[in-house]
Order: sequence, then C-alpha cells, then structure tokens
Amino acid sequence: MKLIIERAALLKSLGHVQNVVERRNTIPILSNVKMSAGDGKLRLNATDMDLDVVDATTAQVAEPGETTAPAHTLYEIVRKLPDGADVELDATSGDGQMVLRSGRSRFSLSCLPAGEFPVMTGGELPVNFDLAAGQLKDLIDKTRFAISTEETRYYLNGIYLHAAEQDGVPVLRAVATDGHRLASAETALPDGAESMPGIIVPRKTVQELHKLIEETEAEVRISMSDAKIQFSFDGVVLTSKLIDGTFPDYERVIPQGNDKEMMVARKAFGDAVDRVSAISTEKSRAVKLTLDKGKLVLSASSPDSGSATDELETDYAGERLEIGFNSAYLLEIMRQVVGDNISMSLSDAASPTIIREEGDDSALYVLMPMRV
Repeated sequence: MKLIIERAALLKSLGHVQNVVERRNTIPILSNVKMSAGDGKLRLNATDMDLDVVDATTAQVAEPGETTAPAHTLYEIVRKLPDGADVELDATSGDGQMVLRSGRSRFSLSCLPAGEFPVMTGGELPVNFDLAAGQLKDLIDKTRFAISTEETRYYLNGIYLHAAEQDGVPVLRAVATDGHRLASAETALPDGAESMPGIIVPRKTVQELHKLIEETEAEVRISMSDAKIQFSFDGVVLTSKLIDGTFPDYERVIPQGNDKEMMVARKAFGDAVDRVSAISTEKSRAVKLTLDKGKLVLSASSPDSGSATDELETDYAGERLEIGFNSAYLLEIMRQVVGDNISMSLSDAASPTIIREEGDDSALYVLMPMRV
C-alpha cells in the first residue's frame, strides 16, 4: 500500500474511527486501525468487537493494498503535523513497517497483518429506513443523559429504540432511564421502520454516533436485526452489537394521575436551582421546591455551609406542596429543553413528577423525588 493524502482529510477520518479503539487491549490487533487503499480512496476501519466504524476518504493511491497501524499513535502524529501538509503512507517494504512522510518529518510504525483484523460488518440486516441526521441527533440529545451507568442492570446501559403510537399516530421513540429519572423523545415513524424490533443501543455506540452525526446534515440509513444495528452516512458506516436484554415496561413508570400543574420560566428556574444548590456539599445536592399559589420557593441547606432560598413567580394554583429533587438531575433536564417555559405535573412529595417543554409533546421527562 502506498498513497498520498491531505493531512486534514486523514485527520478527520482518523478522528471518526480512533475513538472506538480502547486504550488498553489484551488483543494487539484491536489497538490498530485497518487501512485499505484502492480506487482513489483510503478506507479506515476500527473496532472493539462490539462497535465497528468504517470511514472512507479521497486519496492519491499509487499502490493499492492494506495494512494495520497503531490507531492512537497514528492519530497523534497526524494531529501534530502542520496544517495544509500532504502525508505519504508507504507500507510496501514488506518488513512489517509503515513509513509516514510529511515535509521533512518521517515516522516508521510497526504494523500487523490486515488479515488478522476482525470483520464485524457481515450478516443480514432485514429492517432498513432513513432518518434525517437532525432528527436522530434530537432523539439522542433528549435521552442519553438518563442512560444508566450501573453495569449490573446492563439492560439500562443504552437507549431503547422502538416503534410506538402517540394519540394513534405511529412514532419512533427513544427511551432511557437509570431508575431515578426517565427521558423519552419521539419523532414521526420513518417508512420501513414499522417492522423494527424493540432494540437497546449501547451507551458507547450512542456517544460515538452522536459525535459523528454532529458534522452532517445528511439522511442517515439505519439498518438492523435483532442483534445488530448499522448507521450509514457521508462515507461513514458504524456497526454495533445491541444489548441482549429486555428493557423494562417504562410506561408503567410514567404517572397518569398527577393533578397539580405548574408552568415556570425555564431559564429562571434553571438558574435558581443552580444558585441554591451551590450551598449543598452533599453529592446529591438536594433542592427543595415549595409550591404555593402563584409562587415557587427553592431552598437548600447544609450543616456545614448554611442555607439558601430563591423565589419565582408561577401560575401554580393548587394546594401547598413541598417536594425535593436532586438538583443535578433537574439541571440536566433543563439543558435538554430549548423553549421558554417548562410544565411540571406533580402529585405528592413521594411520587414521580413529569416535566415537559411547553407546547412540545415529543419529549417527556420523569423525575423521582428525594427526601429533603
């Protein structure tokens, strides 16, 4: 393999794939990126055996071929080359080395045979549909913060993606929960998604996909089976195993009888939560909400630091209610909302609360209270 490629193009492609590679690997080939050159393209491939990313970019190919090179080392070298440089990659010596030249810089990297690199992209993916990158990003943005990091409940370590109905209209819904909070977001069901199975997309896959689609406005081709999902766009193909587990019946967690309603300005509420929680030294940073006619008082206290209160105007007209929440969880929900106002549907101090953006029924958040 021998080729010349622009530094910017190579850096972008390496950036797309190298994040998948774990820093510590017991299997040496998994520390490498596979490089295949031919037909005026350089194709890069990285995997951790659960997640696989392929990216193709334009290159001047002098000799077609393939090899593998240390992913993170190669990325760091290319990142530190000057802007606008051309990079020559030469793996034709046959001595297990790839030479990288750029200007007066020369690097020699130890390679492993491309034949040892694992293949993850095979197998049938019977369900196929297209979704705009913006819609997919929206589903991820509004739910990924609630993905559980508790490995024992592995079936919560991802986003549950499935076809559902909302008021008789078919929707594609994404749900994540860690047992303390739940986030649900939906968009119109794309053509071809009617037969999709309910699947759990792993947390690492969600994070990598989010980084990749931030740069594109394209349609994303989504293909899946019961065990695997693939996202294709702009020359990038991300393939991932799915979590083999059953997502809980999340609809049972969403309360139906919350009869106390409050509308409050999103930014003012978020700022007030942030201010009063500064007094708390506890990890949970509990904040108490006291709802009374026309007003909301936020308070927090700490045996070490003292206490804090803040007051906001609201349209609340119900009976007095005191309820406590983890302030970090409240603030994370506020970051997902873009509208001016949020609505909160409450029942009592021990029951979950529903939070929505005013005028937007496509996203819903459920938050468990805590004692304060």
